[in-house]
Amino acid sequence: MPQLVWLITGCSSGFGEAFISEILSRGDLVIATSRNTTKIAHLAQPGVSLSQLDVTDTQASLNKIISTAITIHGRIDILVNNAGYIAVGSWEDLSDEDLRSQFDTNLFGPAKLTRAVLPHFRARGSGTLVFMGSRSGWYGDPFCGAYAGSKFALEGMAESLRWEVAPFGIRTLLVEPGRFRTGFLSSAGNLAVVESKVGDYREEYERFLKQIAAEDGRQPGDVVQGVRVVVDLVRGEGVAQGRYGDALFRLPLGSDCLETIREKCEDTSRILREWETVVRGTDCEE
Repeated sequence: MPQLVWLITGCSSGFGEAFISEILSRGDLVIATSRNTTKIAHLAQPGVSLSQLDVTDTQASLNKIISTAITIHGRIDILVNNAGYIAVGSWEDLSDEDLRSQFDTNLFGPAKLTRAVLPHFRARGSGTLVFMGSRSGWYGDPFCGAYAGSKFALEGMAESLRWEVAPFGIRTLLVEPGRFRTGFLSSAGNLAVVESKVGDYREEYERFLKQIAAEDGRQPGDVVQGVRVVVDLVRGEGVAQGRYGDALFRLPLGSDCLETIREKCEDTSRILREWETVVRGTDCEE
């Protein structure tokens, strides 16, 4: 396979940072981005270009950043929409501002950046869009409504986009990690804790916060293994070689995500069986 050019958002930690070494090991080139380039300065090495990029910037600003990024190597082959964070809090405690901020980063950011790169991909007749979804795009954990909502929305938009851009030779890949050891649950990382002001929720909320703090660093997922699979799928190598990897749209990562999806599918199938007559009975009589 020819050398590919990747542009990745949110490279200061977690999956974004882990992608760099794996991509370089395949002989590809990376444009690593972050809101603050000082946080990714340690990634500077041959094959890696650093760029400041805040996914919450205006469409016009992101268009200019993408145009500049294209000039680095003459093209971009893969866009990885990875930047994101988790806002936690009860529905009653989450303000409109909390929700907008969550969606600005996790949904509208990828939407704007994808919009910026699509003309380039269409003109070339090729390109791969990678969206980092989540187990939370299948299941809304308590106190994670803002995050789950943003991921449910992202996954729905990515699924629709898949069909829109396929005729232009553009591939869409939705990655759904479960719990991985990325530092994502650390308050110093990407976790925004909303203060509990409604007393009825406080005890359970505090228990939840203690639980995720205790879990940080003990999650089942290995981020190095995770990014290796994603890069395999994009390049058609490793676990994807000889399979239908190039046609795969949705990729769960981690045993916990596997079980969550399996349980939800089984529960949904049960509902469809038990309520089929009622559901069909709402059709018009012709």
